[in-house]
Amino acid sequence: MSLDFEHALNAEQLAAVMAPDGPVLVIAAAGTGKTRTLTYRVAWLVERGIAARRILLMTFTNKAAHEMLERATQLVGDSVGGLWGGTFHHMANRMLRRHAHLLGYKADYTILDEDDAKGLVKTCATELKLAGKEFPKADVLLSVFSYAANIERPVAELAEKRFADHNIKVEEVLRVHQAYEAHKRQLHAMDFDDLLVNGLRLFREHPEVLARYEEQFEHILVDEYQDTNTLQAEWVDRLARRRQNLLVVGDDFQSIYSWRGANFANIMSFPERYPGTTIFKLVTNYRSVPEILDLANACIAGNPEQFQKTMKATRAGHKKPVLTRLRDGDSQARYVVERIRRCLRQGRAPTDICVLYRAHFHAMELQMELTRQGIPFIVTSGVRFFEQAHVKDVCSLVRVLVHGDDQLAFVRLLGLLPKVGEKTALKIFHKLGDKLDAADPDAAAKVARLLPEAAQPAWRKIAPLFAQFGAEQLAEDPGEIIYRFLAAFYEDHAVAAFDNHERRLEDLQGLIAFTTRYENAEDFLSEIALLTNLDAETEAPGEERRPMLKLSSVHQAKGLEWPVVFLLWMNEGLFPSQRSLDDHATEAEERRLFYVATTRAKDELYLCCPEIRRVRDGGAMPCIPSRFITEVPAELFEEEYVGFI
Repeated sequence: MSLDFEHALNAEQLAAVMAPDGPVLVIAAAGTGKTRTLTYRVAWLVERGIAARRILLMTFTNKAAHEMLERATQLVGDSVGGLWGGTFHHMANRMLRRHAHLLGYKADYTILDEDDAKGLVKTCATELKLAGKEFPKADVLLSVFSYAANIERPVAELAEKRFADHNIKVEEVLRVHQAYEAHKRQLHAMDFDDLLVNGLRLFREHPEVLARYEEQFEHILVDEYQDTNTLQAEWVDRLARRRQNLLVVGDDFQSIYSWRGANFANIMSFPERYPGTTIFKLVTNYRSVPEILDLANACIAGNPEQFQKTMKATRAGHKKPVLTRLRDGDSQARYVVERIRRCLRQGRAPTDICVLYRAHFHAMELQMELTRQGIPFIVTSGVRFFEQAHVKDVCSLVRVLVHGDDQLAFVRLLGLLPKVGEKTALKIFHKLGDKLDAADPDAAAKVARLLPEAAQPAWRKIAPLFAQFGAEQLAEDPGEIIYRFLAAFYEDHAVAAFDNHERRLEDLQGLIAFTTRYENAEDFLSEIALLTNLDAETEAPGEERRPMLKLSSVHQAKGLEWPVVFLLWMNEGLFPSQRSLDDHATEAEERRLFYVATTRAKDELYLCCPEIRRVRDGGAMPCIPSRFITEVPAELFEEEYVGFI
């Protein structure tokens, strides 16, 4: 029985599904049925008589591939069973298993998962006598190696960019990389990046293998094409070169992952690389009310270098996005909590609501207010702000200075030093009489005399803070303690310890400003301790199964949707982020990020715009609304003013 495609699809989807042979670019705006279109394209090809084994479907997650194959099976039955579908890594591995010998690998090569790869890098650094807390950790090194592989740039170039301003020698990073590559060869192993690199090498160096797959695949379909990197795009281009029956689906408006190697140029240059490309646009949106789409359309139009399109709503009008002008971050937190309570009273489930932000530190005040008021929430990163490692690290120094008998803080602080583990730190603490009194002018020297030699240089950077604590009355300024700790030691430590050190350091700058609400370090520490204890009390066994409000960065929310969405800190320098403001290409990606944020909302959208924010010296800095707010017509919003006297 033939499928009724005309009844199942709208006119835009139908045109894309029944596109003729040849190169096809489907620009699918948010909420327009991209997955449905790809699934029906597979079904249409099968109904046309194309054998499933001659169709290749590329996705970015195995979950997406399984979902599309299940839907296609429901449409056309088992005839779709032989289709090659999966991620780029999965498909490259499938081919490499057959031809690995051509590249010098055994057919049963090992695939290193992330933990395996970290362990091997750590082994290499240890063998080279480079391992230690002042040398980058394995996951940091792997992030550099991986990014270099995915954008096809030399490791030396990226290591220079990453570490040149810090006490890390690029040549030592390169030695570890060379050892890592050699060890993988000896073990006949590949990491995930090697699957892409070697999958492309196979096609580049062995045209007879490429010809085999060019012959096999009559049609190639690619999902989320805007997220492809240079390796993936070339891999597909080589496979499609002969027949050119390549259909790619993506949304240039949702290209937001350049920081992990995605190349925006891949989707933009597609028509030039494939002359005669047929372009289809899916713009009929089934997700959001028209008022939300009006805002998204107006803002994204500010990016000139894109496939211009305007989303059209299918849903009835509801209410305009609410632009709320607030006094400060505390007013914002109280406002959002009250609005959430109102939504819950009106029958919304907690899982219907999401709070989005550009950076994790933007949600500090809100997390505190939610905890105080006993509203359960979950953070997409899985870790609440004050429980993150970098936040606990810098707070450990404040705790030791204020409470010299805080054993846990002392052990954590010393654990940041090279060659100091928990046992060594505990032994030192006990030798100090289970207390380190910051008022003792010899306090830091006492610690130094007990530390291993390898830890001495790092401790000398921290030690002056003990003398400064009393002499300059730093007990009244926890933010100044953290600021000096960052400058003296922790910034360099973060570069070596975290693959996302820039975000973490941005968090800590936000934390410094946040501390200005407290009269002294004691009050600051008491509040954090109270909140983390409240967290523990509310997280009983099985808590993760309770329906909870979600807090998420915009990047982590892509592909998801909620009836009610709040956006925090819609201010210049925050969203868009300060780093993007001097870079046209990055500013364009920030605008795309805002588009992604607004189009997560189905029914209600609240944009919060505080007018002042705390700064490190204890003052208040005026904030101006984000350009993403001011560059669109004011009539697109309903405005509220909250928290003003």
